Formats: sequence, structure tokens, C-alpha cells
Amino acid sequence: MSPESALPSEPLRLLLATTNPHKIEELRAILAGLPYELVSPNDIELALEVKETGTTFAENAILKATAWANAAGMLTLAEDSGLEIDALGGEPGVYSARWAGEGVSYEERFRILLGRLADMPAERRTARYRAAMVIARPAPVGVLGLFEGTLEGQIALAPAGNGGFGYDPIFYVPEQQRTVGQMSAEGKHLISHRARAAAAARELLRQLAETPANEPPQPDERH
Repeated sequence: MSPESALPSEPLRLLLATTNPHKIEELRAILAGLPYELVSPNDIELALEVKETGTTFAENAILKATAWANAAGMLTLAEDSGLEIDALGGEPGVYSARWAGEGVSYEERFRILLGRLADMPAERRTARYRAAMVIARPAPVGVLGLFEGTLEGQIALAPAGNGGFGYDPIFYVPEQQRTVGQMSAEGKHLISHRARAAAAARELLRQLAETPANEPPQPDERH
């Protein structure tokens, strides 16, 4: 055995294509155990602004995954996610992160949403969290897999809990008898929309770890 072959190989790296620290923390938790070093844009000192012009979470996730993969020159995972409220025609939807205006606090968004749902019974307060997760390599390879996950629930009558982030304090999960904001991080990671999308993505990520970069597997798409 040559000295070179005896040296440990560098760990595979996977870019988590988000600058949201809460999402990075959650993705690191739900992707734990895979044979990758999970890196953020800050870790590799890369800044990029991707226009989210898609009309679906999947379209936006594809835009982000391919743009970051090309900019970083490495395997990339990106996701787009948000809240869909049935009584509001699916709002906030793909605009969840900027709904009601850029820079508006989530507390103010809660107030607006709860006001629009005032006096509405529980059976009409149905909603879901939806996530689309995309794995991509730099061009010319592009998208390798698209995975989606949902978490069904209802909009609570009032915010509850300080856990999680985003709309978690007003997203009530009947089976758990609490809002996502009232769950522990470990509990949320077992059932969240991102966790469900990631569970489907893990198989492809394991396969990619065993496949030479110049021989990518066939594109995968699961819902």
C-alpha cells in the first residue's frame, strides 16, 4: 500500500443552500449520520442571492439548488417550504417568508392571519406545512432528485410555544395535541415537513456517496 493510499480520504461535502440559521440547524439534525460534511454558505465564504421566481415550492427549490451548486462547484441540497392555509386559498404559500411585506415580524404575521381566521371553527382552520427538497450537482449535471414532504395540521386560535421558528407557534398538530412551537427540537425533527422530505432524500444521498461524480445515478423524483 502506498503512503498516499494509506492517508484518509477527504470527507464528501454537501452544501446546505440556505443562509437561514434555523434551517441550517434543522437540516444538520435531520441529515445526521450520512457520510457527508454538511457545510453552509458561510462555512465556504460564499454569498449568493437567488431570485425565487417560481410559482411552486419545487420550482423555487430547483432554482436555488442549481444556482448554489454552480456557484459553489459542489453537491448541493436546497429546499423551499412554507405554510398553506386552506381557508385563505393556500396563502401564504410560496410567499411565506415574505408574506405581508419584507421585514414584517412573525408576531405581526400571526396577528394578521389570526385576524383573518377570526371566529372560524377548527374544521375550517386546516393547513399544512409543505417542503420541496432538491439535490443538484454543478452544470451540466444539474438536478439529481426532487423530494417533497408535508405536515398536516390546523391554525391555532393563538400562538403557543417558543420552540421552532417561522409559523411554528400557530401551527397546531392534532395528533400531537400541541403546536410545533410547543414541541422539542427532537420531536419536531421526527414529523416535520422537512424531515419527511429528507427521509426520502437520504437514499439518494447515500447512493451518491458511493457513486463517482462523473457517473451520477438517474434523476430521482418522489412526492
